[in-house]
Amino acid sequence: MSISLSKEIKQLLDGPNFAHLATLMPDGSPQSVPVWVGREGDRVIVCTGETSLKARNTRRDPRVALSIVDFENPYSEAQIRGRVVERREDPELKIMDPISNKYIAKPFPFRKPEGRIALIIEAEKARYTKLPFEHTPAA
Repeated sequence: MSISLSKEIKQLLDGPNFAHLATLMPDGSPQSVPVWVGREGDRVIVCTGETSLKARNTRRDPRVALSIVDFENPYSEAQIRGRVVERREDPELKIMDPISNKYIAKPFPFRKPEGRIALIIEAEKARYTKLPFEHTPAA
C-alpha cells in the first residue's frame, strides 16, 4: 500500500541531496549505495544500468529502503521504505538528464544509453526528522 510523501520529504528529494538506496542481496543481506534521486509525484526515481547490482537485486526482490540527508543541513533527513513498482527503459536519457542537471548542472555525462532504466519506487513508510543541532564538526 503506497503512501503520500510529506512536503518536507518532497523538498529533500527535489534538492541536490544524495540518498542511500538499500536493496537485498540473494542471501538476504542488505546492500547500500549512494544515488541521485528524482521524484514523480509521490514516487521516487533512481536511474541506473539494467546490469547494475541495484537493478539485479530489485528485479529479484523489489523491496528497498532509502535514506536522504539535506546537503546544507545534515540534521534534516528522511527515511523511506517501499518497493520498485516499475522499471522504465530510458535509452534517450529523458528521465536521467533532468536528475543529472539537478546535481551537476548538465546532462548525464555517460552517454551510453543501452540498458539505462529508471527504477520507480512507491513509498510504503516514510519519516522525516529535523534535529535541533548545528553542523559544526571539529577542525
